[in-house]
Amino acid sequence: MANTYTLKYKHKIFLSFLLIFSLFTIGVVLFEQSREREYKTNALEEKLDAYANMTDAALKRKESLDSLVLLFPGNIRVTLIDFQGVVLYDNIIKNPFGMENHAERPEIISAQNKQKGDDIRTSSSNNQQYLYYAKCFSNYYIRVALPYDVQVRNFLKSDNLFLYYIIVLFVVMLFLIRYASGRFGKSIRKLKDFTNAAEDNNLVQPMDFPDDELGEIGNKIAENYHRLEESKKAVTLEREKLLQHVYSSEEGICFFTPNKSVEFYNGLFIQYFNTITDEANSDPGLLFSDTYFEKINAFLSHRTNDKSYFELKINRQGKTFIARVNVFENNSFEIVLNDITKAEKTRQLKQEMMGNITHELRTPVTGIRGCLETVLNHPIDAEKEHYFIQKAYEQILVLSELIQDMGLLTKMEEASHSFHAERVNIPHLLQGLKKDLGLYLQEKNSKMEWDMPENLSIIGNHNLLYAIFRNLTDNAIRYAGNDVDIHIQKYNEDKDFYYFSYSDNGVGIPEEHHLNRLFERFYRISEGRTRDTGGSGLGLSIVKNAVLFHKGTIIAKNKVNGGLEFLFTLAKTIKSDSITTS
Repeated sequence: MANTYTLKYKHKIFLSFLLIFSLFTIGVVLFEQSREREYKTNALEEKLDAYANMTDAALKRKESLDSLVLLFPGNIRVTLIDFQGVVLYDNIIKNPFGMENHAERPEIISAQNKQKGDDIRTSSSNNQQYLYYAKCFSNYYIRVALPYDVQVRNFLKSDNLFLYYIIVLFVVMLFLIRYASGRFGKSIRKLKDFTNAAEDNNLVQPMDFPDDELGEIGNKIAENYHRLEESKKAVTLEREKLLQHVYSSEEGICFFTPNKSVEFYNGLFIQYFNTITDEANSDPGLLFSDTYFEKINAFLSHRTNDKSYFELKINRQGKTFIARVNVFENNSFEIVLNDITKAEKTRQLKQEMMGNITHELRTPVTGIRGCLETVLNHPIDAEKEHYFIQKAYEQILVLSELIQDMGLLTKMEEASHSFHAERVNIPHLLQGLKKDLGLYLQEKNSKMEWDMPENLSIIGNHNLLYAIFRNLTDNAIRYAGNDVDIHIQKYNEDKDFYYFSYSDNGVGIPEEHHLNRLFERFYRISEGRTRDTGGSGLGLSIVKNAVLFHKGTIIAKNKVNGGLEFLFTLAKTIKSDSITTS
């Protein structure tokens, strides 16, 4: 079978090269004959062009054309034609005025367009075949013709020496092609044997490829094949490990093809899936027709290329599940189901703890106020009374602020739907804020200004937008120092967001590792700093959550020339179903 294949391939490659070289040879021969004929034709036309120029010179000297023609060879025919095609003179035809109009003769048309023209045809005047050559002058055409007889044909005929040379070269190339096809056939046979052995998994020893370029390619293919086989074994082993991990995972995982066909899933996925759905089943593909997973189906049906992740919280049967969708580069995807009931309970406990803290803080506030009333009713030195009263009142303000801030954070997390959206003019909001904080700004000898259009508005919650700028300004008044300039700027916008910069030229934060934690609750750069300036420690956390409520982001950075800058975005319009806080 191998020899039969080799002969067949040798014949195929031989015939292919033979056809290509034959076409190439025929093309060369035709091109050479065409070029030689063109060269000889041009040589004749150069002679005829000389006769035409001599005729034109004689006409300009007003000499007789008959006397001039006597100097030309006897077989030369000279014709004078005006621009309308009327024959004015012909040395062969004695009465040229009876001849047909020559305006449509091919050589005349070519001379009209290109100054010169030629044609080979039989004359309608004397039925003799001529090689015509026409040239356009200032007032007429001069046509010179040479009889297209045996002598002219032989002159224009191509030389056969080149043809003989090509035939000999062609025969030599046939032998070379036959030899080359034999070498190619041997190498191809080895490659065929290799592919057959690899396909049958019968490749037990290295192939003996010929010592040529194809043999080198064959050795490389064989080497890559062995490497690929080793890689396949390694991938298979890793796949088995991954499957074992998926089976033992505490998450329910199911993999889908781009057309939503099920590829693989673990038992926990079916367990969680059946807990959520109304009827028990063992087909994860039914997920896309279940009402509890409608949002996942809508995400997969209408998602854009820049959205590869989606998360859905499902409350069902007294449990809370998180369904996550991860879309891969080839548009296949996985759906992961997690039971987060315990985590949700923990989160609720934390929130309840925050509520309890708020409740517990009211007790000392009441006690402090009661103490103040007692102090005020007892005869104590006036200076001391004022001192204790002032200190107690300052602590009351701090505690009251803490209660208020914690309540606001809790409301943003648990009842974000209760914040109603309305159109808020930001410059008007800033004017009201500056009026509210005017006394504090004056005490610090600080200035507050902004740079944005007067009609800049956001459809959001007025109280939360006010809280953003109020807490940033409080932060600057308390910590930036004296003689500080506060500058608020809308520095950019796009289709959906406004981009704001809130900056001051104060002391900034020298230790930059604090910057990433500024928005954490109760995070303090230094306790002493807080005691001196007051504050609940929740202001910037409120700012962050209020920005998140408006679908934005915020970062803090030190300015190059000193001071602190907050860069944040606010959506031009918020929707209640897209509110997120942290």
